[in-house]
Amino acid sequence: MAKLRILYVSSEVDPFQNTSKIADFVRALPTAMQERGMEIRILVPRFGSINERKNRLHEVVRLSGITIPMGEEEKPLTIKVASIPAAKLQVYFIDNEDYYQRKYVLNDKEGAFYADNHERAIFFCKGALETVVKLGWAPDIIHCNDWMSSLVPLYISTHYQNHPIYKDSKTIFSPHNSAFDFTFEADDLIEKVKIGDLDEAHLGSLAGGNYEAFIKIGAEYADKIVSLENADNTRIQSIIDEYQHKTSQNIADNDLDFFEKTYLEMSGN
Repeated sequence: MAKLRILYVSSEVDPFQNTSKIADFVRALPTAMQERGMEIRILVPRFGSINERKNRLHEVVRLSGITIPMGEEEKPLTIKVASIPAAKLQVYFIDNEDYYQRKYVLNDKEGAFYADNHERAIFFCKGALETVVKLGWAPDIIHCNDWMSSLVPLYISTHYQNHPIYKDSKTIFSPHNSAFDFTFEADDLIEKVKIGDLDEAHLGSLAGGNYEAFIKIGAEYADKIVSLENADNTRIQSIIDEYQHKTSQNIADNDLDFFEKTYLEMSGN
């Protein structure tokens, strides 16, 4: 039987970037699933705080030439790769000099939330999916972590639903305790999110333009929601409750049997 292919999409992964428990989760779970015989890829943004030399990132030249639609503009995508030596895990980094080459991650040195973080999330989600297309690697499961990856289930369910790479892919969305207090301009957010024939009819959940809006769109379009027990979901519990028919709640980060069983069941194995 062919190996199950799991794609993890996340805002960070240890040891390259570690500002929250998300980084530890996306290091430990893929490692464990690889040890259980699954084929793993991880995609994260290449934030400027990541030291390329120290972490041995290098550009993947054969994946060059991709541009990503962002409203009326096309933005170039650079893809870099590195491995986690101890785990032999391949990590792909989504990069663009306008969005990620800053010293800080989501807040500037004064602590202010970057006003274009919605664009950075949108570019990351679109760029991650185009990277996988270019790799020619069809994932059985796409496990999305954090609000920055929440648009991936939307794109898989709409724009990519008949794409040969993604036609059989199932999506899981795990919200983490990464809330922010900022509201993006809804019209700009929705215009930038669009791709192909995707229109406003699909994007009602984003109307609020805030953290909850990103969580809601991820929950709406994901095939399954997995809520972790160590995440404080107070702000988004009502969203999780709305989609409780497809939600597993209070799952321990290290409940490897749960995740293995879930991945296998969702992929039809």
